[in-house]
Amino acid sequence: MFTFLLSILALLLGYFFYGKLVEKIFGIDVNRKTPAETMTDGVDFVPLGWGRIFLIQFLNIAGLGPIFGAIAGAMWGPVAFLWIVFGCIFGGAVHDFFSGMISLRMGGQSVPEIVGKYMGVGVKQFMRVFTIGMMILVGAVFIMGPAKIIAGLTPDYLDVTFWAIVIFAYYILATLLPIDKLIGRVYPFFGFAILFMALGITIPMLYNGLPIPELVPANIINMNANSDAFPVFPMLFVTIACGAISGFHSTQSPLMARCLKNEKYGRRVFYGAMIAEGIVALIWAAVAMSFFGGVKELNVVMAVEKGNAAWIVNEICNSLLGKFGAVLAILGVVAAPITSGDTAFRSARLILADFLKIPQKKIKNRLMLTVPLFFVGFILTQVDFSIIWRYMAWSNQTLATIVLWTITVYLAVNKKFYWLTLLPSVFMTAVVTAYLLVAPEGFKMNVQNGQIIGICLSIVTAIVFMIWNYRKPKTINN
Repeated sequence: MFTFLLSILALLLGYFFYGKLVEKIFGIDVNRKTPAETMTDGVDFVPLGWGRIFLIQFLNIAGLGPIFGAIAGAMWGPVAFLWIVFGCIFGGAVHDFFSGMISLRMGGQSVPEIVGKYMGVGVKQFMRVFTIGMMILVGAVFIMGPAKIIAGLTPDYLDVTFWAIVIFAYYILATLLPIDKLIGRVYPFFGFAILFMALGITIPMLYNGLPIPELVPANIINMNANSDAFPVFPMLFVTIACGAISGFHSTQSPLMARCLKNEKYGRRVFYGAMIAEGIVALIWAAVAMSFFGGVKELNVVMAVEKGNAAWIVNEICNSLLGKFGAVLAILGVVAAPITSGDTAFRSARLILADFLKIPQKKIKNRLMLTVPLFFVGFILTQVDFSIIWRYMAWSNQTLATIVLWTITVYLAVNKKFYWLTLLPSVFMTAVVTAYLLVAPEGFKMNVQNGQIIGICLSIVTAIVFMIWNYRKPKTINN
């Protein structure tokens, strides 16, 4: 229990102290007008209050990540606490803050345009295709999952196909309508509900004295039942993404950068929402490790349920919170993914709009871009869910790595303290490389060899960056 409480405290201190340092290094300007004021269009550029934006941003980046990912990550034991805390403070929150604030400084542009400015035209073109593809993957994943769950709770004639169509229809509305008409009204409620759900789990977990394992030397080991095939490095760092660092967040931060009324709210919205998500992930990791009696027992249950984290969520909520918990469980496994899927499609529309330079004020322009995206998304819903999910996990962390390197270049070009993101960039390069080499859906290489290659490649990229930084041109500016 002490490890869990200290971890929560560390995240809060991270926001107040490290977050303040990050804000200072970026150099906010409270007198600078934001795109919400200078480019207001009533659709995507809409001034909103920071509290409302915080809840929207939190729900945008959260989805199922800090719940399902944390439960799966808990199978490795208390080392998951370390990754959530350090990954969130020094990686994820910094990543989210800079991707949002750089976008704000660039007129609310999407992540491919940001990457392109600092990493070159070739990388920009790659990122346009890569990011749009990932957004469609996310949208497709978060259609069929919720549809299957709702179908299991409703009469037989309301089958999976029916609910998939309903969710599709909602996605279309959320993608097309002005951000303050649907997303801006619904998201704050669901964002608050997810936070309340986490708090509701925490109180009985602590009150009942569930055996949350402590991070003592004897427990700093790989507790995964299949530890040989699933080493902590790199598997844990890809399994727990949204609770520590996630590339998907960099596609969502620009959405809110278009609504922020003052740069002074950037830390609250971007850094703060990531810290809030880290806290949610900690709670779910802790309850998963303790609810069934321990980490070993969690591994057994996950094996029996074939990795179905939704069953775990339902069981925990029903047991700890009763009937009210059942409602919260449905909210967590249905509403959360749907609200990530719709903004994924919205992000894809905006990325296309930035690329093709098509203004989005007119509905016909939005339709022109939205229809092809949903057509491709519909095709992907016919593919096996587990296959899409596995490849999305790696592509998500790869995107985070690219964005971290972009931020590092941005800091170096603007003569700011680039070590802030250089170290996380190097670490995540090792993670995604090693994962691709050793994962079952990757090249299935010997674990030790894959780890060594990943580390060596990350060192090479660091050396290349240092050489570039020494020779870099002085032409790019903030």
